[in-house]
Amino acid sequence: MITKIFSNHIFKYRNKNLFKFITTSSIESNRIKYFEVYRWNPEGNEKPYTNTYPIDLDKCGPMVLDALNKIKSEYDSTLAFRRSCREGICGSCAMNIDGQNTLACLTPINNDLKLNQKIFPLPHMYVIKDLVPDLTNFYNQYKSIMPWLQRKDKNINPKKEFIQSKDDRKKLDGLYECILCACCSTSCPSYWWNSDKYLGPAVLLQAYRWISDSRDQMTKERLEKFNDSFKVYRCHTIMNCTRTCPKGLNPAKAIANIKRDIVKQLI
Repeated sequence: MITKIFSNHIFKYRNKNLFKFITTSSIESNRIKYFEVYRWNPEGNEKPYTNTYPIDLDKCGPMVLDALNKIKSEYDSTLAFRRSCREGICGSCAMNIDGQNTLACLTPINNDLKLNQKIFPLPHMYVIKDLVPDLTNFYNQYKSIMPWLQRKDKNINPKKEFIQSKDDRKKLDGLYECILCACCSTSCPSYWWNSDKYLGPAVLLQAYRWISDSRDQMTKERLEKFNDSFKVYRCHTIMNCTRTCPKGLNPAKAIANIKRDIVKQLI
C-alpha cells in the first residue's frame, strides 16, 4: 500500500493524467480535517494507494458521507463509492471507517483535527474500484436461502392475507431490520477464510428471519439445507458481527438459534 501525503497544505490529485494542486492555506478556517481515502483503479497499472484530502468542516455536513460527497463534487470526481438513501436504510455506503465496518451516512466525522479519518472499502472483498467492493458472491449466497415466503398450500386465495398473531410477529423483531450492508459478514474471520462455503452472519440472520416466520411452511426443509459442516457451523461465535452491526442487530444470536433448531429437528 502506497500512501500519498501532500505536505505544506498542498493537496494533489490525478484527473485524466492532469495534475492539479489545491492549496488549503487560502481557506479561512481553523477546522481543516484530513481524510485518508483508499484508491485503486482497475484500468491502470498502479498499485492501491491512499489519497489525503483536506476538508473544511465549517463547510461540510456532519457525517463521513457528507465529506465523501464533497470530495467527489469539489475535488476529485474520479472517486468511486456507493451511496443512496443517506438514512441508514439502503446499506449502500457500507465501508471501513477508522478500522470499523459501518455506514458512512450514520458515522459522524471525528472532530479531532490531529487525526486523519481513514476510509477503506469493506475488508477481505474483491474491490471493483476505490471504495466499491464486489458483492456478487454475497448476493448469490442471499439468493440461495430463498428469502421469500414459501407455502405448501396448493389452494391459495391471492386476495386473502396470511394471518399472524402479535406474538408470532414479535419473533421477527431484530431480524427483518437487516439491510444487507455486509458490514457484519466482512468483519467475520470465519467468512474471510471460508466465504465460498460459509454463508456468513448477514445471510444467516436473513435465513433465520424466514425460519422464524409462522406463515412460512418450509421450516424443516430450510433447516435440512443448513445442516452441513460449513453453511452454519463455520461460525465460532467470535461476535465481531454483533459488535459492528450499524443497525444494532445480533447476527450471532440468530446463528445460535439456527444451530439450536437443527439439533431439535434431529432429536
